[in-house]
Amino acid sequence: MDYHLKHQLAARHIQNMSEAASLEPHWGYADRAIPCTNDPGSCAYLDVVYGSHDLGMLYVGIFWCLIGGILLVWAVGRRAMPSLSEEDVLRAAVLEDTRASKSFSNRLRQTISAATNRYLLPDCLRPVFGRTTRLQVSILAVLSGYLLIFSFVGILYNTWITPVKKMPGVYNTRTSLGPWSDRVGVLAYALTPLSVLFSTRESILSLLTGVPYQNFNFLHRWVGYIIVVQSSLHTIGWLVIEVRLYQPQPTVANEWISQLYMIWGCIALFFLMVLYVLSLPPVIRLTGYEFFRKSHYVLAMLYIGACIGHWKNLECFMIPSLVIWFLDRAARAIRTALLHYNFIEGDGMGFTPAHAAMTIFPDPENGDVVRLDFTHPHDAWKIGQHFYLCFTESSIWQSHPFTPLNAPVTVNGKTKHSYIFRAKGGETKKVAEIAARKLAATSGEKEGQVPTTPVVLTGPYGDPILRNITSDVNILCVAGGTGVTYVLPALMSLKKYSGASRKLELVWVVRHMDDAAWIKPELDMLNEGEGPRVVVRIFATRDAHGQLYTQSSKTAEASEAGSTSDAGAVPAEKQVQVSSRPTDAASIGAPRHPELKKVVREFVESTVSGRTAVFASGPGGLMSDIRVAVAQCNSASKVWKGEERYNVSLIHDERMER
Repeated sequence: MDYHLKHQLAARHIQNMSEAASLEPHWGYADRAIPCTNDPGSCAYLDVVYGSHDLGMLYVGIFWCLIGGILLVWAVGRRAMPSLSEEDVLRAAVLEDTRASKSFSNRLRQTISAATNRYLLPDCLRPVFGRTTRLQVSILAVLSGYLLIFSFVGILYNTWITPVKKMPGVYNTRTSLGPWSDRVGVLAYALTPLSVLFSTRESILSLLTGVPYQNFNFLHRWVGYIIVVQSSLHTIGWLVIEVRLYQPQPTVANEWISQLYMIWGCIALFFLMVLYVLSLPPVIRLTGYEFFRKSHYVLAMLYIGACIGHWKNLECFMIPSLVIWFLDRAARAIRTALLHYNFIEGDGMGFTPAHAAMTIFPDPENGDVVRLDFTHPHDAWKIGQHFYLCFTESSIWQSHPFTPLNAPVTVNGKTKHSYIFRAKGGETKKVAEIAARKLAATSGEKEGQVPTTPVVLTGPYGDPILRNITSDVNILCVAGGTGVTYVLPALMSLKKYSGASRKLELVWVVRHMDDAAWIKPELDMLNEGEGPRVVVRIFATRDAHGQLYTQSSKTAEASEAGSTSDAGAVPAEKQVQVSSRPTDAASIGAPRHPELKKVVREFVESTVSGRTAVFASGPGGLMSDIRVAVAQCNSASKVWKGEERYNVSLIHDERMER
């Protein structure tokens, strides 16, 4: 520590450095002058200050050791008891040798799973936490409880009235508010690298635990809120001390606020408050996500730098935060380079983007839907994973996450990609406008020519969703709008490798029946080829008669009397039924949203054997409803008695809108 800072802190803590026989080091704090030559009250106060700080650093060390221990046990457990890979599942499905063991341990595991889903799956206090499960809120509560307890323990709470040197009759009031304010400040510093870890896309937490990076977004957001509260309390505490309790005023306050470390502290708090305000959902909707994302990066780096300027002794927490962030960015760049650095015909090796064929489905009311199809030379991804796509004709500084709607298939070293997205605004709207212009420009050219756009990929990211989905597991896929891209690849793959008793069903909620054209090739694939029966139910919520489209592969469905067919939606084949008969509590002419509790319950009760896995993706309202529906179908007591069907799991996309 340099002389200037030592002098400032000595004055602050009334230490007499000139009479010190030695300096006692304290990690994360100013050295202490030994022995203390001040008045007894001041010496007792300094004992509490340094003692509580040392304990605070110990608690922080224990906190990080606990996190490291949990991650170590988790990682070793995953290695010792690995989940079935996608290849293992599909291979077992072909051999039809995947029935779960009826052992006591397996029954206990399934019972615990059912109980957990029953009580911890639904949303918790939605006005406060948003569309977040009780399990996630419980984890946050444990973390908050630890921080709350160790913000107060280990501090001797007392008040000391001490004389001001060379000012007879003037006294300082020294209290344990100072040590407590320092404690919450230390905790705020210690949480910063954890918050950054929760925010990374190339997440070491995901690598160790197998939990997808997007599942940590909730904790990233709320750890940030905790840091805001801690920093505010730290500032308020020292304001009270320096402006009210220390004398004489306003001399003490003016000298305190003019010190360099205090100036940096005020700057850090300013950046933190701007970060907080710009992260509020109403502000994000007002300014746009891209502004939020870029400003978040810049402000976070400035905040960390200002924190180092405020208290350099605790840079042991700030520098790792910066390192984690820059490593994450570097890993993203390397991943992109590995995907796109390939042979270029006639030019050797080089960076080349994929060229995606564009199809546009006009929808002036709700935003056009764009479909992209292309092939690219790389290894196939795992079902459930997604890529970040950068549309270079629009902007090289933005990328957005999209899930391929097709099952990964590699032919001659090239893997096919298909994506759909709705152009609501911002970057996706620009891409839709580019597609419309190119389609208009090529409309008079040679028939069959399809416009393309260059695309740069980063990925794949996310967790494979077919792990442990054995051939006896019944599959219900529920999707809203373009969320069908998350569930459709799983359904297409499982159809090829399924046991005879398995039940497969897709429930897709769209605005209009014409929207089925987005994925017509994939729907046709579900209806063709060998494999078990697949039921596809499409609910059109805004069509005049609230149409319900039902497609059942392998089984012909006869149209009911009085049914009407919409030839413009999907070709009316013998295996297709389009009905305006009111079902699921909907009436003719009314919007047709499926009653998800009924849909899930009827599916579970109609299964022959095995448990059920529900794959879901879509708008926030749909996701909240499906969580409740799945939770209500779980029954630990029935599973314990051997009724596996009441063990219902939910596998869903955590990147949904909240």
